[in-house]
Amino acid sequence: MQLVTIEDIRAAARRMSGAVVRTPLVPCVWSDDDRPLWLKPENLQAIGAFKVRGAHNALAKLAPEVRARGVVAYSSGNHAQAVAYAARVASVTATIVIDDTAPGLKVAATRALGAEVRLVPLDQREAVAVELARDLGATLIPPFNHPDVIAGQGTIGLEIAEDLPDVAVVLVPISGGGLASGIGVAIKALCPGAAVFGVEPELAADTRDSLRAGELVRWPAAQRVRTSADGLRAEPSELTFAHLREVLDGILTVSEAEIRSTVGLLARRARIVAEPSGAVAPAAYLHRADELPAGPTVAVVSGGNIDPVLFDEILRETPATG
Repeated sequence: MQLVTIEDIRAAARRMSGAVVRTPLVPCVWSDDDRPLWLKPENLQAIGAFKVRGAHNALAKLAPEVRARGVVAYSSGNHAQAVAYAARVASVTATIVIDDTAPGLKVAATRALGAEVRLVPLDQREAVAVELARDLGATLIPPFNHPDVIAGQGTIGLEIAEDLPDVAVVLVPISGGGLASGIGVAIKALCPGAAVFGVEPELAADTRDSLRAGELVRWPAAQRVRTSADGLRAEPSELTFAHLREVLDGILTVSEAEIRSTVGLLARRARIVAEPSGAVAPAAYLHRADELPAGPTVAVVSGGNIDPVLFDEILRETPATG
């Protein structure tokens, strides 16, 4: 199996130059002295999440005659918006299959970007998307199971290495594994002394179990859907799992209560709006410090597309301090 390389990621960065936001590293004054923390706020992207990177790179690599036939994607919401956005910029038609448990905010945003949306049960998303792509003669852009998507997400690691070359720890949320795969490849190539940790919700910890077993362990969709981190309900593919086994130094899990409290803390103390999926990496820093090495740490805030009602609820239960 051919894994993504640092040269693939550098090529992706050149390809998407000007099309995505080069997000800053935001220092947190409230972090530990022996483990200073920087946040990588991918919620600042045009569609509110990192997924726009992989979508732009994958679409940009298609030949013009292939793009003209349109694209299809499947997603819980953020990849849906990313492909819809990239397709609109390229004047390409997009059909997106979204699971019927996805937040209405993400479904509406995808439609607003001009894509046709099909709602299906979570465990049917990929099969329906594959069939649609075949019937329409369109190109399928999967949310993580593609080297061009992985390379696009890896540009985050490229930016971290350039902006903080002495980084000691990078914390990355894991769902399908494309984000952690790409960032891990970049960090291991450019900052080989740094440790890369994946972070999952306790209610969707299939990657943790897979790494322990040395092979993919599948959790039923009914179990994974319990987490409020709706962007982290997917499972790794053979391709992403092969990357994760090479680049991860460990994996941590966080509880639903820890995720919620971190969403509130990020809003009140860092002035960053994070959805539950985007809060899991900072939550690991806050609640699993004893399992992490010391030194400069970066936590990736993967997205900020949170339902306003949920956000208000979390803010009401979070102390207004700092």
